[in-house]
Amino acid sequence: MEISMQDITAAAAIAVHPLDPLTSEEIAAACGLVRAAAAAPDHCRFPIVRLEEPTKAELTAHAGGQVLPRKAFVVSLDIASGESVELVVDLGRAEIVDREVVPNREAPYGQPPVTLEDFFRCDATVKADPGWRNAMRRRGLTDKDIELVQIDPFSSGFFDLPFERGARIVRAVSYFREHLQDNGYAHPIEGVVAVVDLIAGKVIDLTDEDPVIPIPRKKRNYGAHEVASPRTDIKPLNIEQPEGPSFTVNGWNVEWQKWSFRVGFTPREGLVLHQLGYQDGGRKRSIIHRASVTEMVVPYADPTANHFWKSAFDAGEYGLGALANALELGCDCLGNIHYFDVPAANSKGEPFVMKNAICMHEEDYGILWKHYEVRNGLFEVRRSRRLVVSFFATVGNYDYGFYWYLYQDGTIQLECKLTGIIQTAAVAPGATYPWGGMVDDNLGGPTHQHFFNARLHMDIDGGGNTVTEHEFVPRPWGRDNPYGNVFDTTSRVLSRERDAARVANGETGRYWKIANPNLTNSVGGAPGYKLVVNPSPLMLAQEGSFVRSRGGFATKHVWVTAFDPAEKYASGDYPNVHAGGDGLPRYAAQNRPIENTDIVVWHSFGHTHVCKPEDFPVMPVEYAGFMLKPVGFFSANAGFDVPVDRNARSVRSAHTPPAAPAGDTCCHKG
Repeated sequence: MEISMQDITAAAAIAVHPLDPLTSEEIAAACGLVRAAAAAPDHCRFPIVRLEEPTKAELTAHAGGQVLPRKAFVVSLDIASGESVELVVDLGRAEIVDREVVPNREAPYGQPPVTLEDFFRCDATVKADPGWRNAMRRRGLTDKDIELVQIDPFSSGFFDLPFERGARIVRAVSYFREHLQDNGYAHPIEGVVAVVDLIAGKVIDLTDEDPVIPIPRKKRNYGAHEVASPRTDIKPLNIEQPEGPSFTVNGWNVEWQKWSFRVGFTPREGLVLHQLGYQDGGRKRSIIHRASVTEMVVPYADPTANHFWKSAFDAGEYGLGALANALELGCDCLGNIHYFDVPAANSKGEPFVMKNAICMHEEDYGILWKHYEVRNGLFEVRRSRRLVVSFFATVGNYDYGFYWYLYQDGTIQLECKLTGIIQTAAVAPGATYPWGGMVDDNLGGPTHQHFFNARLHMDIDGGGNTVTEHEFVPRPWGRDNPYGNVFDTTSRVLSRERDAARVANGETGRYWKIANPNLTNSVGGAPGYKLVVNPSPLMLAQEGSFVRSRGGFATKHVWVTAFDPAEKYASGDYPNVHAGGDGLPRYAAQNRPIENTDIVVWHSFGHTHVCKPEDFPVMPVEYAGFMLKPVGFFSANAGFDVPVDRNARSVRSAHTPPAAPAGDTCCHKG
């Protein structure tokens, strides 16, 4: 596709804010420039195309009237040579202003993410391989059966084997199907693993184990048409807002209940929240400059051939944004919904639009605050409402939902929802599965862990921020504790990065406060927010293992680093086929000062999953996440001013008391 100077100039003029995601025109312009400069344009692919985001300082200048250049960050891949290049394109100047070859041939290696084109290439390569086809025949499959086998290209991990070093590879596992909509995960083909070189286009290593474990043949399909006796007693539950939603949307900017923020989206992270702030009286107060989930890893605890290497980095090796669902296809959101369509690039650099990639709506969330004062007849209650901004990504067998919640009292929450289909292992008749739980006849589910990492570039009231760690400790018996009931709250400043690689402790209620020490709140302290962590495991793989080195971010619950624009991701830039040691452990090893400066708070959290029959054929949702709650940020309950009349009861049942006198509602009686 030819790109003219006029096209590029027009593309650069379309976006109205420097943080807006790239438009389709900008994507086409950026990829066109990169393709035209490539040594072999026909071999040029685009695993990553995103906005090159301006810095805080640049955004401050923009707010003062300075025009910022629109730039695209592009990773190109030559599918014939394997060379990968990072490029920055200035769209206004129609010029590549930075170019750097990714050193993926040198230790510790690392490759751009696996693309959908790679998925199809892997499928065709495996099915054309004589050794793999023979392995299928050894398990009783005919040539007709083989064509229906489901091939799962899986990011390969790294074990310092010769064929892994500097290579762009995937490992492929196989599942039997009788037809295309068969649930292949009910029929794993155990003991067969193909390693595919995506550049050479061939199988370079094949595992075909003896003895052969029979393929489980019991059907466990999950389509609605396969449910013989669906429930019949569910009545409609309608969510209605006849006056419309309470939020307003202007392009990518959102305002709701004193909150304001900008919506962003990248191929790796998916949903990004920019410039999250709260209107407090006459001033708009900043809280978080940028918030996203930059990585997740799923290490498996089965040492056998089909599973020991499984440790997918779903953001860095595939791209959560690249695999986002079109939410119009299901009941992901209920209510009066605003969808955001996201422009994106396919692997050939051609723009397309991800329809309804982001969903935003309001939800009732029970009680916000209440007091029932029987002595004076003053009964007050307010219902809580929250804004939900979410997206779902399907990464192979698993589906992950990422839900950011904003509350009327200033609370911020991230909830990750885990569902989809578990990985499975075939078990010989009469045997038990030692590496997880049995989920059906001759079918096991390997024990595994899911770790997420949220990156929070903090901006409490602008300026420098500091993190302090607090916990509760009992005070010894003595004159100042004669009844033994006193306990204290300890506090210490995390002054350098090595001080700030921390583990949660539920016994002492350990928590972290991010505050602005340059300002004083209404009671003489520093305004801040508290990171409230949920019970969460840490990486259980042994010290010295490759998966622990590659997923080092999951060895601590909390990290705090000095902001560096080059340190974007918890696992580093290219975890795919990477030897390890990158990401947060490397960042924190610099031991930079982090007191009263521009800081990033990183939180690792997750779930250890021991599979059970209830997880199959489709896993009910599991939840993981955290909250940020105001601590001295406001001078009073920020939800105190929520009115009563917007939540008044409008529909009464036969058992509802008579209507209240004028001026009374179900939320108020005075």
